[in-house]
Amino acid sequence: MNHLSEIIRCEAAQRGVLSFARFMELALYCPVHGYYETKKDNPGWHGDFYTSVSVGELFGQLLAFQFAEWLEEQVHSPQSTVHIVEAGAHDGQLARDILAWLRSNRPELLDQIEYWIVEPSSRRQEWQGETLREFAPRVRWFAGFHSLLQERTCHSSPATCHPPLRGVIFSNELLDAMPVHRFGWDAAKKTWFEWGVTVDDEQFAWAKIQPSAFSLQPSALESVLPDGYTIETCPAAESWWREAANVLGHGKLLTIDYGFTADELFSPSRPRGTLRAYFRHHASDDLLANVGEQDLTAHVNFSAIQAAGESVGLKTESFQTQSQFLTRILAKASKDNSLGKLVASKRSEDGWTSAQSRQFQTLTHPEHLGRAFRVLVQSR
Repeated sequence: MNHLSEIIRCEAAQRGVLSFARFMELALYCPVHGYYETKKDNPGWHGDFYTSVSVGELFGQLLAFQFAEWLEEQVHSPQSTVHIVEAGAHDGQLARDILAWLRSNRPELLDQIEYWIVEPSSRRQEWQGETLREFAPRVRWFAGFHSLLQERTCHSSPATCHPPLRGVIFSNELLDAMPVHRFGWDAAKKTWFEWGVTVDDEQFAWAKIQPSAFSLQPSALESVLPDGYTIETCPAAESWWREAANVLGHGKLLTIDYGFTADELFSPSRPRGTLRAYFRHHASDDLLANVGEQDLTAHVNFSAIQAAGESVGLKTESFQTQSQFLTRILAKASKDNSLGKLVASKRSEDGWTSAQSRQFQTLTHPEHLGRAFRVLVQSR
């Protein structure tokens, strides 16, 4: 049993049973020993899972073009400052792709941008800093939105004055890695129970517990659900989204992630829910194995996220697939003759290198990443 397993085992022994959300939190984010603390290169071809950033720099370039369009609307004078705030920047590669494109194609705008990264892990901040060394004066790190808000507080009246942050707050594949509560359906009793984690003969094992305070909303499908039907909820993601929304004074809040609407989450094709473990690009249902060595992820409930933003005053602008989102960006770039600024200098006759054509196909094709990922954009 490794150090992380021992930490979880000791806490389970003290509490009797852990919620799966707590198990997932420790497995992924435990200081020093958690999965995201020990593996710098977990995304990518040599890691455990692929991301859009792994495909190549085109993803960041397309986002940079869209961010530039949004931010240019908010720059009213040469002294204006706008922000790009990225949460969960992984190894910093996406930030570097975005900043590099802005430096090459929107240098005047870049001079007015501060790039802030919300990252609670000091170790990951160091890794990101290495990747972003060339942009060091323009990048700042914050442990959370609370510290970012402190940065925006007026010293004259800290309790009431928060200068509104103007710009873009975004995340890419962050919400799907937030700890989830896992529920099962007892068909005989017509009620939900929560799955917890305990220790049985030095091994982690599932145990039924009373549902936590974050219970499921009643569904019309409950009467026909099979016994043991499983689904997840993520109050942490909803809370995070509201917190991000409250930081934004004017601009856009968006996330790109795996996910479904609330109606889509209840599906006969997913009787075991959406929780999966990933190790060396292989998906597994053995969520309690290889603690600290495998990724744990669950699909985002976009209906809940959308409602969380709207509850604090955000307006939903769009909810679409990644394919639709990126294709529309490219169409806008083509119309205003910015296509050439999105691609490299050595281009084929249609304006694309073969590598970029492959990247765009992977990012947008429904059999690759185009349909699996959804994009939610809200604004204030």
